[in-house]
Order: sequence, then structure tokens, then C-alpha cells
Amino acid sequence: MYRFLLSRQWVILTLVALVLIPVMIELGFWQFHRHERRVAQNTLIADNLEARPVPVEELTSPGHVVPREDYWRRVTATGTFDTAHEVVVRRRTSSDDRVGAHVLTPLVLKDGRIVLVNRGWVPAAANQRDYPDVPPAPRGEVTVTGRLKADETTGASGIKDLKGLPDRQVMLISSRQQAELIDREVLGGYVEQTAPEPAGGSPEQIAEPDHDSIGAHMAYAVQWWLFSAGVPVGWFVLARREKRDREAAAAEPGGAPGTPREETGEEAGAVGAAPPR
Repeated sequence: MYRFLLSRQWVILTLVALVLIPVMIELGFWQFHRHERRVAQNTLIADNLEARPVPVEELTSPGHVVPREDYWRRVTATGTFDTAHEVVVRRRTSSDDRVGAHVLTPLVLKDGRIVLVNRGWVPAAANQRDYPDVPPAPRGEVTVTGRLKADETTGASGIKDLKGLPDRQVMLISSRQQAELIDREVLGGYVEQTAPEPAGGSPEQIAEPDHDSIGAHMAYAVQWWLFSAGVPVGWFVLARREKRDREAAAAEPGGAPGTPREETGEEAGAVGAAPPR
């Protein structure tokens, strides 16, 4: 009674099921690994935000690429702001999703080297080619506390590094690019300022990165695995139903063993088969 499994229809159905099972299992592991990465990142962010601030010179140097384990590390930097070489980073959003720019100001350290400081967000100018209204940086020596970040790249951020921008406007925060413009040694990466707070609340300081949400990746993984388990169950249910239908058709008068109901002469006549003469 299971010879029907060798029919073209059932062979195709079986092959599709055999393909779907490993694909769904793999999709489940893909979501599970995304869950693991999110948990690991949240742990890294939380640990680095709670760590004692260290001088920025201890974690980076000119040409240094900030490693992932140092992302969001709390650092301090003491020096004077070089507002003559200040630039704004276009197309950045505020905490309430308003479009504007980030203010990137070089801080000249005591040894003469420079670290880039992202002082925060300001609204964009009415005309995109105009320089936005940027509150002046504090004068004199200042100690900045913030989060260490790596240089931005198009590959990591998805932001295109457009050319031909207005003077003192950039798309990406890059210590290498700024070193070429300033013609000074610039420490790799940059500092996202968290203290001191600016007078009047502008520039608007960048919010702390989210490290509480883990997303729904684990739930998606479980769903894919349940789907993969449901495929053989569904195949078995369909096969049993087909077997019962064929047995019922064979038990009727005139039914041939192993012939499903829809293939008997009686059913053919019911759909318009011509009666014998």
C-alpha cells in the first residue's frame, strides 16, 4: 500500500522535504549565533562602560586601529580644543531622530598629539551646503571624559564617503583623514564625549549605546527548529492519509487494490466520462 511513495508526485514531495529540513536547521543556528553575538556585545558594552576611565594614550596611538574589545572603553583626555580644524559629520540623527550633524573637534594633548572628540549633535543648517550653527568649544585646558570608538568606515557603517563636500564637512569620522588635513599626529579612533556637559545642552551629547535589548533572534531560532521538526511530521501525516484514501477506494465495489478513490471508474463517470455503448 506504500508503493505510491514511488510515484513522481511523492518523490518530488519527499525531495523537497529532505531539502527543507537541513535548510531550516541551518537558519535556526544562524539566528542562534546572532543571539550569541548580541549577548556578547551587550556584555562587552556594559563591562567597558563600568570600567574605570583611563588616559586615552594608554589605549591608542597614531595609526592605531581600535580593537573591538576596546570599543566603548571609558577614557580621559586633557588638552586644549583646536576649533580652527573643527569639522561636522553630516547626516547624523539625534536621540529623537532629527537629522543634523556631529561636531568633531581636535583636542591637542600636552605632548602635542591630537585626539578627535565627538562633542555631540547639532541641527543641520537650512541649506545643506552651509556650515551649521555650532556652539564654541571650551577655551583653555580641559579634561574630557568619553567613550573610545574606532574610526568609521563605509564597510562597517554603510555610509558612503562622498567627495566634493563643502569646506569643513565630512561623512565619516576618520583619524587618518583628519591627520592628513591637520598635518599633525592624530591618535587612532576618536572619543565620544560624555563629560563635561556643554553649557546650554548643545551640542547634544550622544546617548549611551543600548546594551539591554537582545532582540528576538533566539525566538526566531526556536521557530526555525520547530519548522524543521514539523516537516517530517507533516510528510508522515500526508502519507498516512494517502494510504487510508487508497485503502478506502480499494474497499469499494469495483475498486482495485492500491487505487485511490479519485482513480476509479465510478469517479471518472461522475466527472463526465462517456458511458459504454
